[in-house]
Amino acid sequence: MAADQGPVGAVPAAPVVTVAGPRVARAEEVLTPEAVAFVVGLHRAFEGRRQELLARRKTRRAEIAATGTLDFLPETADVRAGDWTVAEAPRALRDRRVEITGPTDRKMVVNALNSGARIWLADFEDASSPTWENVVGGQINLVDAFEGRIDFTSEAGKAYTLGPAAGLATVVVRPRGWHLDENHLLVDGTPVAGAFVDFGLYFFHNAARLLARGADDPNSGPYFYLPKTESHLEARLWNDVFTHAQAALGIPYGTVRATVLIETVTAAFEMDEILYELRDHAAGLNAGRWDYLFSIVKNFRDAGEHYILPDRNTVTMASPFMAAYTRLLVRTCHRRGAHAIGGMAAFVPSRRDAAVNAAALEKVEADKRREAAGGFDGSWVAHPDLVPVARACFDAVLGDRPHQKDAPGSAEPVTAADLLDVAGAGGTCTRAGLHNAVQVGIRYIEAWLRGIGAVAIFHMMEDAATAEISRSQTWQWINNGVVLADTGEKATAGLVRRLVAEELAELEAETGEAAFAAGRWPEAARLFEQVALAEEFVDFLTLPALPLLD
Repeated sequence: MAADQGPVGAVPAAPVVTVAGPRVARAEEVLTPEAVAFVVGLHRAFEGRRQELLARRKTRRAEIAATGTLDFLPETADVRAGDWTVAEAPRALRDRRVEITGPTDRKMVVNALNSGARIWLADFEDASSPTWENVVGGQINLVDAFEGRIDFTSEAGKAYTLGPAAGLATVVVRPRGWHLDENHLLVDGTPVAGAFVDFGLYFFHNAARLLARGADDPNSGPYFYLPKTESHLEARLWNDVFTHAQAALGIPYGTVRATVLIETVTAAFEMDEILYELRDHAAGLNAGRWDYLFSIVKNFRDAGEHYILPDRNTVTMASPFMAAYTRLLVRTCHRRGAHAIGGMAAFVPSRRDAAVNAAALEKVEADKRREAAGGFDGSWVAHPDLVPVARACFDAVLGDRPHQKDAPGSAEPVTAADLLDVAGAGGTCTRAGLHNAVQVGIRYIEAWLRGIGAVAIFHMMEDAATAEISRSQTWQWINNGVVLADTGEKATAGLVRRLVAEELAELEAETGEAAFAAGRWPEAARLFEQVALAEEFVDFLTLPALPLLD
């Protein structure tokens, strides 16, 4: 029986809204009653659909487990065959040859905007640990940046200030994925989606502010990156959120532009459909490496040895199944008038080791040359020192053109089998690879628990996606009885526990007893073991980790 809805025409009861987070300086500037009401409006309008789509993910995963495969959707064949394009890119998003990524702390805001990159992905997702201070403080920092009042002074006394507005990068905000809740903001006792909080606060405070700057300003509109999308129906939900938000604030329809990260294997089979659902708001697609590999492990974890990934650092974008995915992405984007954005160069230059730099920069350069030659319109870097390296590679191909969307991309066909040919990557599973997974996983998680989401580990800038592939690959090797090529040992839970114990001892020796005790290393190790050794695969390591954050 339906619940009693009260008298006909009755006004729905006002929601009970609870802000449960710790005190954050200047929070009242972004958590205004009007802004919170706007976010609550998103929650009430769309939370039901979000939950339905999250449930649909589980259903689809069960289908993959039953069939051991994926294919393009027969019910959307007309979309793939249709003659349509996305909306024309606004001026600020036409030239995207180099994009830099990073969290929204004050130092990163200044450095990213001044970096010389065309775009800054301002990250509330994988490069950010979602403490309440980071969530709220990041919004404050972005408003300060647009108002020209942001600066930062390091502990060493070095001052960071913004350069002239015309030379700044264009801000593109990445909110959290659909799966993450924001436990510090509750409506009738239910957490609001992190996506609604991040998008809603940014859009409410900045959409009109950015439009008022005029089309000639690099920051002249609300632009977004959409992470962890698994289907075109999830893209449809985002499109409806954009339409609702624009109407609610009187922002012209089509002002929002969004670039979707194709970082799940299911989304790779729905690129056309995703762009179609967002066509009035779409700006492009991005090829993300670690989350894509994580998605393959997650979805095909019990589909046999064909899907077992070798040591993660040996799987490059040139591996056959990854090359097929990037060919399809470029061809799809250019056919539809959208930008194709390449993957991440995560190397962090060393101030002390010239040999490490030279070897790494050679790899970065080769990677960016491959992307530019393969038809991509731009690419990502994690460090300002890599901006000129990537820019030179794209300048050599683009010249004065803002992009190469007129190039159709490779004509080589891409089939479902090509996208799923993980075994074709070759490589081996080694104890050294397993050890590296344990090292990176624990070191990243420990920093994340302390509120740091972008962490330099072994000269690489790591984020949550790296920790995900590290722990998921560990789970995959154990549960598929992998024998390690370099030692002949079998990957087991016992071996992983020994590696974890060894890593903790090494970390204590490396950091010193006092610093080790001040960190959250035992918690990080327990969490890594929890998500890497669990009998049932945990969908995202951040789900059991969230309650451990302030």
